[in-house]
Amino acid sequence: MATQTEKCAGEAQSFERFGAAMLSGKVSDSAYLRFQSLAAYRQINAGETVPNMDLADRFVFLASGATKLVAEASGGREQVVAFHFADDLVSIPARGPHGYTLRALTDCDILVFPSLEFMQIAHTEPVTLGEVARRALHALWRCREKAVLLGRKTAQERIASFLIATARRIGSIERGACVLSLPMSRRDIADSLGLTTETVSRQFTDLRQMGLIATSGRSEVRLLDIAGLVARSGNFSIAA
Repeated sequence: MATQTEKCAGEAQSFERFGAAMLSGKVSDSAYLRFQSLAAYRQINAGETVPNMDLADRFVFLASGATKLVAEASGGREQVVAFHFADDLVSIPARGPHGYTLRALTDCDILVFPSLEFMQIAHTEPVTLGEVARRALHALWRCREKAVLLGRKTAQERIASFLIATARRIGSIERGACVLSLPMSRRDIADSLGLTTETVSRQFTDLRQMGLIATSGRSEVRLLDIAGLVARSGNFSIAA
């Protein structure tokens, strides 16, 4: 269990990261302090759910770690809506037709903001408002891409598209290959893409046999042939 000193250090580091990502050092001192007083810092262990997120609209800034946003329907049915990584700002609506929960895939440091008050401050600071708008537009683009993926793509196209999209967000280049350390399980991927766990595992095997990827354990994936994955994803090829 973290000591109070460690929690204070974690809170300070998390807000510094939020400031670098969202405030760009260009907001007024008063706005900076208002955001700081509004932020509720939490440490969430892998497998835990952020509590009381369905009572009101919230923004969650992910300072470290990885999470999945889950939509809940009646009968215990769940859908993984999105995966989120460090520096993401996640909008979580209050409970409506569905409930939404944010679950940690790894140990996480987060800042929770009430959405209404957050936007009231953002409206006074063009830099922050612009950053929120940019992120909202990018999230909308990802939602449209996922709608196409779920509605029209084959299982192999879904997995290839998932790997390419995830590489853009958390990939790193090592020895000429793009390397992913996936924090989510095969079941999480299946729940996100509308597939079975068995289908996901089979498609990973097929892509590995084609020489497009290599895997190590359950988490590391090396993308050996990005162009080949794009060809298998059903996406348009983009000229360099």
